[in-house]
Amino acid sequence: MAVVLDKPSLLQRAIPFMKGFDWPLLVIVCCMAALGLVTMYSVGFDHGTRFAQHSRNMLIGAGVMLLFSQIPPQRLMSLALPVYVVGVALLLGVEFAGIVRKGAQRWLDIGVTVIQPSELMKIAMPMMLAWWFHRREGLLKATDFIVAGGLLAVPIALILLQPDLGTTLLVMASGLAVIFFAGLSWKLIIPPVVLVAVGVVVLIFNESSWCAPGVDWQVLHEYQRQRVCTLLDPTKDPLGKGFHIIQGMIAIGSGGVWGKGFMQGTQTHLEFIPERTTDFIYAAFSEEFGLVGVLVLLVGFTALIGRGLIIAAEAPTLFSRLLAGALTLNLFVYAFVNMGMVSGILPVVGVPLPFVSYGGTAMVTMGVGLGMLLAISRAKRLVPS
Repeated sequence: MAVVLDKPSLLQRAIPFMKGFDWPLLVIVCCMAALGLVTMYSVGFDHGTRFAQHSRNMLIGAGVMLLFSQIPPQRLMSLALPVYVVGVALLLGVEFAGIVRKGAQRWLDIGVTVIQPSELMKIAMPMMLAWWFHRREGLLKATDFIVAGGLLAVPIALILLQPDLGTTLLVMASGLAVIFFAGLSWKLIIPPVVLVAVGVVVLIFNESSWCAPGVDWQVLHEYQRQRVCTLLDPTKDPLGKGFHIIQGMIAIGSGGVWGKGFMQGTQTHLEFIPERTTDFIYAAFSEEFGLVGVLVLLVGFTALIGRGLIIAAEAPTLFSRLLAGALTLNLFVYAFVNMGMVSGILPVVGVPLPFVSYGGTAMVTMGVGLGMLLAISRAKRLVPS
């Protein structure tokens, strides 16, 4: 007599997939995604199909996040070296056969589609350095940090040649985060920090000489020099180079405490804010939702970064701890640089605001990073106590 077994329900089939999920992180991500959708509709409802496309990008990012959340950290570690090598090879391909758009050579045609290899390095760089320090666990010497610096310097140099200052900063930050968490001595950290601080002070007090017409900055491209000079005094060219920063600060200030209201921003919808759905969306958000909205946004990012650091602290292996810490600080750098450049305290470098800014590539990259965080947390939760 044949025995007919009941088919497992959808919930039962989903349990293995969802087992060990970091629900606090998932809830925070969902709240930030909802805030991003509300913001995009408010500031972009009269800006073509941006809301629909932003929703689509979020769904793709969510799918990528769930996919990577199922990859064990051990498997991620085995992929670190191949992904890094492929990323550097693609950057070399950009240097010799890249596509030029708006004066920058950042894209590569691989036949099926056009890609921006520098985006891959935002993930490949922390994976590679975490893999390197994991292999050297218990045997770390000064030469190991020198090798790590070399591994970081290669992609940074190639990205700078494109040129792409924003992505360079993000890749550098992700790599330096791994090196710092691996135990770099403060004796080696403080001197370059002091040198940078002195350089900034000298630049500010000698602004007129640094920004004088005809002065040649050997280490910076002309557009980068203009961005630094505009940051120091945007009023020198209020209708040209300084227009973006000035309008962004006006929008932020005009929002006041409570903001002008949902879909009611005048600076935003009268087209005074440039790139209001991408790089400068924080200015539009501040105008419509005010100080209260900004505080909510900051609380959301603080919760996300705090949860990521907790996952890093509780991770079972050195590779997982270093990777989780770097991915978390990546989110901090994204948010800090975007808010800083829109507020006029950092140069404009084209860094999106996580969850809020429009952009498919950035959303997928963020989905990969969040998926890895979920995978690291899941691995820890599935280990028997």
